[in-house]
Amino acid sequence: MIDEVRDRIAAATRIVAFTGAGMSVESGIPTFRGPEGLWRKFRAEDLATAGAFRRNPKLVWEWYDSRRQNMARSEPNAGHIALAELQRRKPEFTLITQNIDGLHDRAGSADILKLHGDIWVLRCVRCGREVEDRRVPLEDLPPRCECGGMLRPAVVWFGEYLDPGVMDAAYRAAVNADMFLTIGTSAIVHPAAGLIGLAKEHGAVVVEINPAETAYSERVDYPIRGAAGEILPQLIPPEE
Repeated sequence: MIDEVRDRIAAATRIVAFTGAGMSVESGIPTFRGPEGLWRKFRAEDLATAGAFRRNPKLVWEWYDSRRQNMARSEPNAGHIALAELQRRKPEFTLITQNIDGLHDRAGSADILKLHGDIWVLRCVRCGREVEDRRVPLEDLPPRCECGGMLRPAVVWFGEYLDPGVMDAAYRAAVNADMFLTIGTSAIVHPAAGLIGLAKEHGAVVVEINPAETAYSERVDYPIRGAAGEILPQLIPPEE
């Protein structure tokens, strides 16, 4: 199956890669829903909602600052690097991610559609200004904007809508794809998971790379069991 998928990727023109939390497990970042998932230790409503931030911004920021420190110690794995290489070779390549860790950026990927935001970007709750800040740890919690307002992580919390511009771009990419790679995602978080079915409905060859079966496994063309860092480097076609 690996050889066949590699050949299909070599022949494809418009490739979409859709990555989830499992993509970064090999880099030492836990998933939300796995056996060691973050939500096994914390309740989402205590930490990842606008209401939680209003009630106790310091507690929320202590958790996010800890996550930022863990992510800063992590490195892109072979899967991240393989996708960056695939983008270099394929001009019509789109990377869509549910991850907020920034590892795709550090691996060299560009023009990433970040459905759930970016933990390294801070947004002012008063004026809306956004700024990239990669300091770890942050000096003061919660951090403050120049206007004096509190800064929050520029990520999508539970109960919030995804950025419509980013979602529109993701939908367009899925509809136009001739090859769709779904990697390390549980395929249960909507509307993001709907991209898989959308690509399939519009004729894309769908490849799933995941250690375990997902809600979409029976519908994809090539279900490949394994970790992204192990499988993706094998799928990169040789340069001509």
